[in-house]
Amino acid sequence: MTLTVEHAMAWASDRKHAVLITLRKDGRAQSSDISYAVDDGAFVISLTATRAKTANMRRDSRVLVHITEPGSWSYVSFDGVAELGDVTTEPDDAAADELVDYYRRVAGEDHPDWEEYRAAMVSEQRQLVRVRPASAVGQIH
Repeated sequence: MTLTVEHAMAWASDRKHAVLITLRKDGRAQSSDISYAVDDGAFVISLTATRAKTANMRRDSRVLVHITEPGSWSYVSFDGVAELGDVTTEPDDAAADELVDYYRRVAGEDHPDWEEYRAAMVSEQRQLVRVRPASAVGQIH
């Protein structure tokens, strides 16, 4: 059976941890453990504007999201393009609102102090990236 993006995304939507692989300036891969949510057929990931992975995606938007489930020998690698969102600059801006929604989706609950959370999103220069997979390879058991 051929693995389709749709089938793989349905499997991925029941999980929330993966490895994001970006390309360094010299072409070597850089991997980062991440949490994600699936929204409208895309991975949504929170990151900071100052990290190497973010700089890598600004320079080359090609990325890979790799999810593994060792207990069942299942894994899928999704090839896609990163679409960087706006950096949060104010606790009540649209980027902060999107990060609140992201938190709820990943954590499955409300944050105990939204004011503190929103302030942290500004100080950390947080933003969301959306990765819409173009292809998926792997095996799901």
